Amino acid sequence: MAEAVAVSAQTKPPTWSEQHPGEPVVSFENVYLSFHGKSVLEDISFEVHSGETRILLGPAGVGKSVLLKLVNGLIKPDSGRIRVFGQEVETMRERDLFKLRANIGSVFQEGALFDSMTVRDNVGYRLNEERVDPVEVERRVTDSLRFVELEHTLDKFPSQLSGGMRRRVSIARAIINRPELLLYDSPTGGLDPITSTTIIQLIIKQRDVYQTSSLLVSHRLQDAFMVATHRFNREKNAMEKLPNNGIEESTTFLVLHEKRLVFNGSTHELVHSEDPFIKEYLS
Repeated sequence: MAEAVAVSAQTKPPTWSEQHPGEPVVSFENVYLSFHGKSVLEDISFEVHSGETRILLGPAGVGKSVLLKLVNGLIKPDSGRIRVFGQEVETMRERDLFKLRANIGSVFQEGALFDSMTVRDNVGYRLNEERVDPVEVERRVTDSLRFVELEHTLDKFPSQLSGGMRRRVSIARAIINRPELLLYDSPTGGLDPITSTTIIQLIIKQRDVYQTSSLLVSHRLQDAFMVATHRFNREKNAMEKLPNNGIEESTTFLVLHEKRLVFNGSTHELVHSEDPFIKEYLS
């Protein structure tokens, strides 16, 4: 990964996590969901704490992306409680959900950029909607693009970028407001291994520079374990493997299988699990 320049510090009021130390940023309690009478998720319970990165694994079609939609209220559960920043998402009105989502950054598999807008306008879309001063928008857009090493693409359109570059622009857009929660939905899907590594390095950098709470859906085990075993060295401005086969303790795992969470724990617990499905899945 090429040398990158960190985003300049921005003065912000105390975050929700700072005001509520020890409380989970995301909490699922016995959540059930079905579509047209067919069960999709059953008895899902887990938490995401401040500064924690939780990696969600599982076979294709098991409901990983659906779970992310539950987090930001795009889908409501049939039963159970979902709390984000202490608010019960399943009972919130749509206008209140808009306010909640303003503090959540989302990165989708396909990037989800507006084709008719330049990179500058895509990244600054939320700020422009909030009528932030144009000078401030320009500064923050440039800072966010510098973080993902794409500040030279300001005036380009998505069609002029490679798939990996579009994904990096999507990350820049997601972090521009310095959200307290990031949702990554298979951010390396459809990318070649080298480009995937670049995206994962940016996710690690975001984790280590800003300690943002994150929920990362991944279909690539090598990506997931890279997040768990590497760190961003701010002094060297470079990615590095943790010494002595170390593991990043703030990064933990969830595994979905047949509608249920079959694992919720640390990297060490995952790789040493005796559960037959998990052993086969990891192999």
